[in-house]
Amino acid sequence: MADLKLENVGKVYGGKVEVLKDINLDIKTGELIVFVGPSGCGKSTLLRMIAGLERISGGTLEIDGERVNDVPPAQRGIAMVFQTYALYPHMTVYDNMAFSLKLAKKSKAEIKEAVMRAAHILQLEDYLDRLPKALSGGQRQRVAIGRAIVRNPKVYLFDEPLSNLDAALRVATRLEIAQLKESMPDSTMIYVTHDQVEAMTLADRIVVLANKGIAQVGSPLDLYERPDNEFVAQFIGSPSMNLLPGVIIETGAQTKVQVEGEGIATSAIPTKPEDMGRKVNVGVRPEDMHLAEGEAIVDGVVDVVEALGEVTLLYFVAERGNEPLIAKLPGIHAGLKGNTVKLSAPPEKVHLFADGISMRPKD
Repeated sequence: MADLKLENVGKVYGGKVEVLKDINLDIKTGELIVFVGPSGCGKSTLLRMIAGLERISGGTLEIDGERVNDVPPAQRGIAMVFQTYALYPHMTVYDNMAFSLKLAKKSKAEIKEAVMRAAHILQLEDYLDRLPKALSGGQRQRVAIGRAIVRNPKVYLFDEPLSNLDAALRVATRLEIAQLKESMPDSTMIYVTHDQVEAMTLADRIVVLANKGIAQVGSPLDLYERPDNEFVAQFIGSPSMNLLPGVIIETGAQTKVQVEGEGIATSAIPTKPEDMGRKVNVGVRPEDMHLAEGEAIVDGVVDVVEALGEVTLLYFVAERGNEPLIAKLPGIHAGLKGNTVKLSAPPEKVHLFADGISMRPKD
């Protein structure tokens, strides 16, 4: 078992600079949790606090029901994979993976069994006699992961492990990490990244950090389809969600909003009579927009077209003159640059935010 529980955990530097506050999170055995957020939001700091590399300023961290705030890192039952591989350049792959077990004075038989098991999982059997300099970046990262596996920890911590790899290697190594998780279903993993694709494809649940705390926790599709607030709505998804200011002009099972300087948006989010005239932001993801003939949310001039083959991105200047909006249309759409187009979206894909908070009813 490797349950983690964080209660009101906070981090303050020098008694003045508060980085994190009131972090409350339950992580169950077997979960792969991903921390995401903008640069400086504290995701790596939170991971290092769990590892014991940063002191916890307030609150409680429990691993398997035991309070570990003051327990040294080596005694917490965790293993960490860093952004930089941190391999010993003069040691072979085998010796790199075996090093922590040698320090723990394990027998040669135990060490060999653990290293060969990890090498099999990570497909490193053919590289055990090589030095790190003879490996590719992806292979070095696998060795770093293998060094964690041999310790058989309760919890695996990954601190942006793919950020130093090129695009092709990131994809390949991401798939390897997903397969690794499938092969160790009882292992608990916490993964820090700034890459949304990594978060969406690897995570059982995503923790979005912002403003010193947690903005939302949920499965990848929950965060994508049901964001609690504007920050999560725009942070999850690429390109980010379009937000358009407007006023509610019709309430009920469906809500109609007069978009400022634009057309009418119809949302499947229900509202009450007292919401009539309320100022809201209409949120529509670029991929949920489509060309319209009749009633439209936006009527604008296409400024830039990015033809990517499978999709076409339209950047257009809305009449209201604010930030350009983006529509992501499937397939190829030629000859639209400079033209005026109408765009709409299905009501079930139209989000409403009041004071930055989603108006969607809670489950």
